[in-house]
Amino acid sequence: MTNLITLLVHTPLLLLNLVQDLHDMLSLDFMRYAFLAGTPIAIVCGLVGYFVVLRDLTFATEALAHVTFTGALLAVVVGSDALLGLFGVTVIVALGISVLGTRAQVKDVEVGTVLAWILGLGALCLSIYTSQSSGGNSTIGVNYLFGSLFGLQAQQAKLVAVIGIGIIVVLLVITRPLLFASLDPEVARTRGVPVQGISAVFMLLVALTIAQAVPAVGALLNSALIVTPAAIAHRLVARPFVALFLSAGLSLAFVWIGLIIGFYAPYPVSFLISTLAFVTYVAVVTWQWLSTASLSRLVNKT
Repeated sequence: MTNLITLLVHTPLLLLNLVQDLHDMLSLDFMRYAFLAGTPIAIVCGLVGYFVVLRDLTFATEALAHVTFTGALLAVVVGSDALLGLFGVTVIVALGISVLGTRAQVKDVEVGTVLAWILGLGALCLSIYTSQSSGGNSTIGVNYLFGSLFGLQAQQAKLVAVIGIGIIVVLLVITRPLLFASLDPEVARTRGVPVQGISAVFMLLVALTIAQAVPAVGALLNSALIVTPAAIAHRLVARPFVALFLSAGLSLAFVWIGLIIGFYAPYPVSFLISTLAFVTYVAVVTWQWLSTASLSRLVNKT
């Protein structure tokens, strides 16, 4: 009873401190930019990720994440803007994957072959860049591999937010036909749904989602927000639209919690976000396994 009274007495102070901490946090430019960019990135990755898992395009998506690294370095080597190369090369490769059609998920050999060559090209571009730059500076390679939400400038954060909102709008518009084409492409085709066109638009959205997130979370950790929240949602919920928005909600929670922890802890935000997602996925899998095992024992006893 004494502990309960103590908790009730101190709760207003804890809430006051929390509000004050959030106020202090958001008074800093780099934190505002991080939340401005991180929020649409999280929502977009969660929404797009649901369909990536549903359509079994995880490997293709991982390949596109690596393509962004090569695209950025290739543009820098030829004297162009890194973001232009990042977006351009990723979109081109994504459209190339969409040519495989709705059966892109069974083309792992082709995607893997292209990925190996793309990574080799990226290594060549990185070597050329470091040899040309003074002192062998490879900072740009590290930035595009791992990203930095806390290192975003105002213009970058605004660009990410605008692109993210645009992707969300387009995805919500095509959600129903995309869901139909993902669950039963043959029936969808007979009903007049442009399955091939929908697939191409979706792959374009995947490319844009990955490209716009790279400056913030990097090429290597992109899939932590695209695949893991969606995988958790697919395990927990059977209804498509509930799972779709649960995936976005989980992704958003991972980013916000990661940013708050990262503000106080001396660890990279991308590491914190990916760890939160991974631990949650492992917890869900473990809980489901224990539940199934308990149910099996109960059935055997009866």
